[in-house]
Amino acid sequence: MTITYEWRGRFENDALNALHAEGFGHAPLQDDWWAQVNRHSLGWVCARENGELAGFVNVAWDGGVHAFILDTLVAERCRRRGIGTELVAVAVKQARAAKCEWLHVDFDDELTGFYLSACGFRPTKAGLIAL
Repeated sequence: MTITYEWRGRFENDALNALHAEGFGHAPLQDDWWAQVNRHSLGWVCARENGELAGFVNVAWDGGVHAFILDTLVAERCRRRGIGTELVAVAVKQARAAKCEWLHVDFDDELTGFYLSACGFRPTKAGLIAL
């Protein structure tokens, strides 16, 4: 199946709430993601398979030179196909295009290989990429 990626792509709150619940192991919430990312984020990346939300990453920022990767999510049915790595790659490209100088991420220990090896972050206490 073909996966498409869209910077600042449209999504439904229900779909992202379900993906977030699956990714972080909690019951689905009723968060208004659309309002949140439009109010606080430089942008976000949506991955879709056959029109269905398959992945998401949020790129929050300080309005200046620092951006932050948050909520990297890939649907369980789509994992181990490079989707998370590509979500982050699109986020890096767009943060760079926005003239950000640093992209920060923090993560749990089990994601060290993903962020440091697959995505190119270097180890620091917060993890960051010089843009």
